[in-house]
Amino acid sequence: MILHNELTQKDIEKMKEELEYRIGVLRPQILEEVKFARSHGDLSENFEYKAAKQERGKNESRIRFLNNMIKTAVIIEDKSAEDEVGLFDKVTYYIEEDNEEETVMIVTTMRHDALMNIISKESPLGMALFGKKVGDKVRVEAGDGYDVVIRKIEKGEDDGGLSIRKY
Repeated sequence: MILHNELTQKDIEKMKEELEYRIGVLRPQILEEVKFARSHGDLSENFEYKAAKQERGKNESRIRFLNNMIKTAVIIEDKSAEDEVGLFDKVTYYIEEDNEEETVMIVTTMRHDALMNIISKESPLGMALFGKKVGDKVRVEAGDGYDVVIRKIEKGEDDGGLSIRKY
């Protein structure tokens, strides 16, 4: 079963740029490093050779990942109304049980960074908030679940400034 990631055109462009760099620049560099390290003799005790091969494996893995993401992606656009939560919007919400307010930005799966309060629209919180309006009380289905009330929506747009995630 193939899962399709919903990605923006900018997500695809950023992945293609990284793919070109990894294939056209990084792959030849790493290949030279492997050849150079191999020339040092005994491969069983050659740390540089093992490290270079490991780096080659990481690069090839990332190339496969990016190719697969591009090949299986479904291109989406933000079609949210001005008064509802959509992609790249900052949403301030109130967590009733904790008596706290938090703000997150809603993005695609390739751009999320939980440490920066940038969450995927596919995350439990993202799914609960997406498409909702200020004043809506929504249930977040994570663990035992919890309720939040949307207090503010700041409309955003994909300016290309957010990096794509590493894995």
